[in-house]
Amino acid sequence: MDYMPQYFKSQLFVTPPLPTTSFTGQTIIVTGANVGLGFEAAKLFVANDAAKVILAVRDTSKGDTAKSAIEASTGRQNVVQVWNLDMLRYDSVLAFAQRAATELDRLDAAVLNAGMITSKFELSPQGNEKTLEVNVLATFLLFLLLLPKMKETAQKYRVRPHLSIVSSEVHHFATFAEGRVPPDQSILKTMNTEETAKMSARYTASKAMEILIFNQICKEIRNAHPDASTSYPVILNILNPGFCHSNFFRDKEAWYVYLSKLLTARRTEVGARTLVHAASAGPESWGEYLSDSGVQPMAKWVLESEGEQIGKRVWSEVKEVLEKAKPGLLQNI
Repeated sequence: MDYMPQYFKSQLFVTPPLPTTSFTGQTIIVTGANVGLGFEAAKLFVANDAAKVILAVRDTSKGDTAKSAIEASTGRQNVVQVWNLDMLRYDSVLAFAQRAATELDRLDAAVLNAGMITSKFELSPQGNEKTLEVNVLATFLLFLLLLPKMKETAQKYRVRPHLSIVSSEVHHFATFAEGRVPPDQSILKTMNTEETAKMSARYTASKAMEILIFNQICKEIRNAHPDASTSYPVILNILNPGFCHSNFFRDKEAWYVYLSKLLTARRTEVGARTLVHAASAGPESWGEYLSDSGVQPMAKWVLESEGEQIGKRVWSEVKEVLEKAKPGLLQNI
């Protein structure tokens, strides 16, 4: 594969730098923050003087354990808060966003890190396959729900908040077969039907969808704001933390995953540095894909005509789902 030399170069010879940016006075949300990359990123935010770091977690008891560990590690008390967020349930996502809108005086950064991987086909309460639900639909629901609070923060404090999605370099390898169904067939319906779902490639497909949808949202913004990289009140970016040691593959760790971890994986804390970088990156990162703590090209197929067409189809279908979950949501863009 064309991307493999870049993968090995990145994993074996590039170490993202330890963040030195001060987050003094800032309020930051990290989803999926009780373990892995989210936990390590939250710890770095606290260590770098953030005023409030919200661990958005499904299991608050595990969140409380993470909070205690961060406080013990950083020596900072009364900074970390644990909020419930179940990405499988839209009512939970809506309640979380409403809480942020009403309880927070400001929101300077949100790192949407929560994700899942599984080869088992199961549906969420909304009737969507769980990987699709968590990694794509609920992620962009929360993305759009948080934008008004961040725009408010920008205006009130004359700052530029950051809204970042944690994606993956595996979009380079994605075939996304369901995205190539005939135009008269629904991509989401194909993914939500067990007989047509390609679960062996669902994780890579979900990460490709994140990239495609993110691109479409940014294009819509640029149509209204040609100079969005400098004028849009919130910096939007999407990032790849690299392949890291974590328990993310606890539900699916084949022998080749174990071997890849052994040979090429980064320490989780090193990967988490890229999340913190995204939450402080400059205007050059607006609408861009970040990897190794810098702007890098997305997969070639994503930027070609076929990828553009698939992206338009996916975003069109996803918009309908999101608007149904929260009427008027798309006006937040």
